[in-house]
Amino acid sequence: MRLLVTGGAGYIGSIVTEQLVTGGHSVTVIDNLEQGHREAIAPGATFIQADLADWQALNTIFEGQEIEAVIHLAAETRVGHSMTDPRGTFHSNVVCGLNLLNTMLKHGVFEVVFSSTAAVYGNPDKMPIEEDDPTRPINPYGDSKLMFERILHWYRAAYGLRFISLRYFNVAGASERFGEDHRPETHLIPNILNVALGHAERLSVLGDDYPTQDGSCIRDYIHVIDVARAHILALKHLGENARHSIYNLGNGRGLSVFEVIKAAKKITGAQIPISLQPRRQGDPAVLVADTRPANTELGWEPEFSDIEHIIDSAWQWQKRYPHGYSQ
Repeated sequence: MRLLVTGGAGYIGSIVTEQLVTGGHSVTVIDNLEQGHREAIAPGATFIQADLADWQALNTIFEGQEIEAVIHLAAETRVGHSMTDPRGTFHSNVVCGLNLLNTMLKHGVFEVVFSSTAAVYGNPDKMPIEEDDPTRPINPYGDSKLMFERILHWYRAAYGLRFISLRYFNVAGASERFGEDHRPETHLIPNILNVALGHAERLSVLGDDYPTQDGSCIRDYIHVIDVARAHILALKHLGENARHSIYNLGNGRGLSVFEVIKAAKKITGAQIPISLQPRRQGDPAVLVADTRPANTELGWEPEFSDIEHIIDSAWQWQKRYPHGYSQ
């Protein structure tokens, strides 16, 4: 297929694009490079540096590349940033997303796989979380993603748009070529590994007073390659009249921050000194996925579910690229 991947120079987008190109798809990537990296564009993909707010650039892409479907990953994803600058988050995740959808309709493109998040659930009532559980975001990031999901539902009803929304839990790990390089880095595993590499003296642990066994928050970690595979399966499923439109992606079990640190110490052989800090505003205590619909309907199963394997893949990448893509 001729596909447009938005945000294809980002962490997840680079590996989704890599998998799509390997699978024989013709891929065009659009990314403004505010958070992505030119070096993260998978070989074989066509790259256009532009912002989704630029409707003229979008029109040119759809006209020139004869796009058949879209995988929409471009977003402002920083939870903490969304609390201090909700305007920027809603602009990127809702306004620019609407511009993309309207351009798709103008050019007769009606299939989209959307990169969503477990943050739409907020503080859940039970574990594991199912797709039809209440959605009560507690930060603008999660709220912006939920808003866009609702827009997709209404566009389906009014215009016949076909979509699948993939609600990621905590994505981690790396492929051989591509990995995680955020500026600033806010995710746990790469920050642990930065300490192991000597790039930071201590790891900031944000909160040890959550209502969990060891006081740190609990998350469901999923390998980025498994996430990329889910996009390809979702794209195929769209063409088969998908039964559902929203799927959780996770491993179905949670690990605390301190458990992840322990696993990273084993993989790296390094001591990881920590600095306890207050909780980050907008963070739920526990997020763990029920992934049965993705398993049974998309035919998706995580291949790399072990946390040590996930951490090791990220560790190998960070050792090869100790300063990220800027080296």
